[in-house]
Amino acid sequence: MVSYVFPPASVPALPVAGSADLFPVHRIYCVGRNFADHAVEMGHDPNKEPPFFFQKNPDTLVPSGATIAYPKMTADLHHEVELVVALKAGGEDIPVERALDLVFGYGVGLDLTRRDLQGEAKKLGRPWEVGKAFEDGAPCSALVPVEKIGHPASGRIFLNINGAPKQQGDLNQMIWKVPEMIATLSTLFRLAPGDLIFAGTPAGVGPIAKGDRLEGGVAGVGEITLTVA
Repeated sequence: MVSYVFPPASVPALPVAGSADLFPVHRIYCVGRNFADHAVEMGHDPNKEPPFFFQKNPDTLVPSGATIAYPKMTADLHHEVELVVALKAGGEDIPVERALDLVFGYGVGLDLTRRDLQGEAKKLGRPWEVGKAFEDGAPCSALVPVEKIGHPASGRIFLNINGAPKQQGDLNQMIWKVPEMIATLSTLFRLAPGDLIFAGTPAGVGPIAKGDRLEGGVAGVGEITLTVA
């Protein structure tokens, strides 16, 4: 019998819509600047960049409907609403035409960002983890299986704060589509069942204040709510 020096952490997991099953999460990959209008608002030319990725830690996931504390060490917390892709299978060097075979389902996520810390890291040429991979930094809705909704390639994606619209876009505006994201990621990492991909955010990202209520969604997939205490 294996004996650990202290009890191991529980497996991060997300609910599956319409089921009592949980989806165990392995890794969280995020696609940077995948909507042209967001790339422009961040000061970049979307026509010149191949896809790039960063990671969040699986234990930063929080469910829709949660209330979280305003994060430490930041005065500029930002919202980024995103389609989330959940993988049921993995591999390396996956061809684009086979990539969708790996997908279990889809959800709606918030890539919360300590923008001031991220900006400082960029200036110094340092990694972004302090701006992205912090506690409660990856709220996510329940996952909806492909069998129920197919593979959404278009549809409204939005975020409101306290009822006021902040982000509006359509999935068809993504520069790199879901099969291309999966195929490219699989050349860089060995993908595995349980991996999540946060697929990028439309323009309109901005600050969150203490006490704000966030409501976002992706048409045909679902919605997410979050309160910042």
